[in-house]
Amino acid sequence: MDILLKISRFIDNCSDRLGKITNALVLVMVFIGVWNVLLGYIGKTIGRNIGSNVYIEAQWYIFDIFFFLGAAYVLKHNGHVRVDIFYSKRSPKGKALINLLGSILFLIPFCILIIDYSWDYVANSWIQQEISPSPDGLPRYPIKSFIIIGFTILSIQGISEAIKNLAILTGRLEANQQLNQQLTQEEDNGV
Repeated sequence: MDILLKISRFIDNCSDRLGKITNALVLVMVFIGVWNVLLGYIGKTIGRNIGSNVYIEAQWYIFDIFFFLGAAYVLKHNGHVRVDIFYSKRSPKGKALINLLGSILFLIPFCILIIDYSWDYVANSWIQQEISPSPDGLPRYPIKSFIIIGFTILSIQGISEAIKNLAILTGRLEANQQLNQQLTQEEDNGV
């Protein structure tokens, strides 16, 4: 179990790093949005369109990356929606059991299913070198790859969560200890 907990900590650290990257992407997305609006106003003032669909699509793409890479970070920090009637009044071991079953029976199979179903979709986009139909549109095939990347990362974080919850159920890790480890990691990472 100690080896599994080390693997879980490694996965958690990777998710934290990706979380920081995605946080930086939000600033980039906002900057692009502001730039696009400014170009629109400047264009109206001079009577000429100087904007481009590239900026709008770049915002969409960055949001997609933010969503797909950030999902594992949110899972690690217990930010996903839960059915409260089943969860809130449970003991720490009861919550760990629900989390373990949720990861094994729902989260990981769902991620695998999405990866499996999207594989051909993404591969065809790469084969066709798919580009947005909008004037000045960006290539679509790289961004579609984030479907597979994002759900792979989310499933790996799901494995980490399953390990931690199994450790709680077997008495190798206390729920409070898990919370303390998360807080310590956040302090170490400067969050």
